[in-house]
Amino acid sequence: MGIFNKFSFIFLVLFLALSANAEVQRHRFVIQATKVKRLCKTHNTITVNGMFPGPTLEIKNGDTLEVQVVNKARYNVTIHWHGVRQMRTGWADGPEFVTQCPIRPGGSYTYRFTVQGQEGTLWWHAHSSWLRATVYGALIIRPREGKSYPFPKPKRETPILLGEWWDTNPIDVVREATRTGAAPNASDAYTINAQPGDLYKCSSKETTIAPIDSGETNLLRVINAALNQPLFFKVANHKLTVVGADASYTKPFTTSVLMLGPGQTTDVLIRGDQPPSRYYMAARAYQSVQNAPFDNTTTTAILEYKSASCAAKKCNAPTPIMPSLPAYNDTNTVTAFSQSFRSREKAEVPTDIDESLFFTIGLGLNNCPPNFRKRRCQGPNGTRFTASMNNVSFVLPRNFSLLQAHQQGIPGVFTTDFPANPPLKFDYTGNLSRSLFQPVPGTKLYKLKYGSRVQIVLQDTSIVTPENHPIHLHGYDFYIIAQGFGNFDSKKDTSKFNLVDPPMRNTVGVPVNGWAVIRFVADNPGVWIMHCHLDVHINWGLAMAFLVENGVGELQTIQPPPPDLPMC
Repeated sequence: MGIFNKFSFIFLVLFLALSANAEVQRHRFVIQATKVKRLCKTHNTITVNGMFPGPTLEIKNGDTLEVQVVNKARYNVTIHWHGVRQMRTGWADGPEFVTQCPIRPGGSYTYRFTVQGQEGTLWWHAHSSWLRATVYGALIIRPREGKSYPFPKPKRETPILLGEWWDTNPIDVVREATRTGAAPNASDAYTINAQPGDLYKCSSKETTIAPIDSGETNLLRVINAALNQPLFFKVANHKLTVVGADASYTKPFTTSVLMLGPGQTTDVLIRGDQPPSRYYMAARAYQSVQNAPFDNTTTTAILEYKSASCAAKKCNAPTPIMPSLPAYNDTNTVTAFSQSFRSREKAEVPTDIDESLFFTIGLGLNNCPPNFRKRRCQGPNGTRFTASMNNVSFVLPRNFSLLQAHQQGIPGVFTTDFPANPPLKFDYTGNLSRSLFQPVPGTKLYKLKYGSRVQIVLQDTSIVTPENHPIHLHGYDFYIIAQGFGNFDSKKDTSKFNLVDPPMRNTVGVPVNGWAVIRFVADNPGVWIMHCHLDVHINWGLAMAFLVENGVGELQTIQPPPPDLPMC
């Protein structure tokens, strides 16, 4: 056997061994209006299969998912598989008008993709208007057959989905804000597994209960599925050991509090090492913006020891113990928490950088257009809110998806001149001139060669107001090699770079009045949006997209579009 044939044979054996236990899992998601009662009031809520939250999908590393989405609702819809790498399957990524046109009412589309090399907790959600307020669920990826977690096997696992609830139709909330140019109304409640909990009216009968037994170690898979709010999470009297985030394992560390920006997931071990009783798990806002209205309520679930449950106590269960949560604006706690993350193994961080990019992120205010009435300009001082990256406010196309326009060479849909640096250098986190408040609208992409090694400095600005922005990149995981406050200084701040064991994430919280530096290799061809995961900011244009070119040969080329891809 020649050396080439020998290698081919070994590769084939390895491939067959890996794929031997891989399965194809098929599901059907029916998007439909369902009667849901919360806070004493019944709403016609958009759900998947009548479930709220939607179904939890459980797969193994290496499995393929085929999910047929049937739209029986009155709105356009798409589903995004948040954090799934989608290697060469960009058509299944889901963001509306980016990788596909929406599934119209009455239509359907089957998402097909393989999850490879990822383990832990991800999630799925609608990526069209504000439907993800109620259209979301957990995506759990277990190790391959015969493999185990790199931590002691938990006795049980509980998904904890943090959500945000409006006591009205969330689509009406965003439409009203788009009409008036003002900020949308804050939510009325936060939820844990779609239940607000004991501190809200008409809610305590349905409060989520997470069981535990003395001496057990359990795994909580915490997901921030809230629309617009980073959240603190705490369990009374219990420590949490973080073992993973965004489906990447971390070096374990112990903490009493978590903070997750929308889109982020955190896997934690919790031990039943307290006197058997009932303990509140609670979540409330981390609010980094000063003087802006926000939902300051607290959602709760109950960690219940078996011997303290209703069944054991003949329903004279003790009142749960409440944790003390950080102050709403406690940025120090957030910083200490986010700086505790490290990759479990030595990381393969790209060092020779081909593309060194610097993106400012922030809000803006557009002057009222002359043909608009006053009631359409209800932002500060008669303006309309907007947002941008590098002074470009992202505008989605309406007649084609970006990926379709790229694949078919359709002219006039987008340009590839997104700036690599801010068009104007200024004191990003200082006092700013009003001339910086009005960004330029555009559908601009940034082109990356296949395999290029990319570094991005994400710089918050104090335009209108500084804020912690959870920035999510589709189609990729990235290393967060540094974070800091003030203006990023390439001379001084490079000394803070962690190139040994930085955490790998798909969503990074850019600190309020600060910056984060991320690195990745552009090894997945397609069109990939990078955006703030506060949905209010996506609507205003806080996004951009990368066009990653095909490489050489089939394995470096995006697959052709599926035959049932929705048309615009």
